[in-house]
Amino acid sequence: MKTLRLERLGWIFMRLSGVVLIALIFTHLTVNLMQDGGVKAIDFAFVAGKLANPFWQWFDTALLWLALIHGTNGMRVVIQDYVLRPRLRKVLLTLLAVSTVTLIVLGTLVIFTLDPCPAGTPADLLPSFCPAV
Repeated sequence: MKTLRLERLGWIFMRLSGVVLIALIFTHLTVNLMQDGGVKAIDFAFVAGKLANPFWQWFDTALLWLALIHGTNGMRVVIQDYVLRPRLRKVLLTLLAVSTVTLIVLGTLVIFTLDPCPAGTPADLLPSFCPAV
């Protein structure tokens, strides 16, 4: 009975997170690709400048977390449906959980600890708000 409740919650999560992910992805693509110069404008200065703003840090964190959890839940369903040997299923689900947690932790650390003005970087590669060295 409890398994059915968890599966139903997983099903609902996939639908809701899918809708939110569509909005986040299109916003992300619009901001990154439709602005001045398109994909050619994306360099360290663009990314560092964007991640210096707390709004974009939380936006990218939400995108990262939702995409990884959404994808992990989908992969979990595939593993449960197609891997028939219980031991192999358990190993694959454990590897999936470990890789997801690792990616979430590392991705979140990068988003919140990126130094937008690293020492020794040529001035033309830095965002405009970095002090000239």
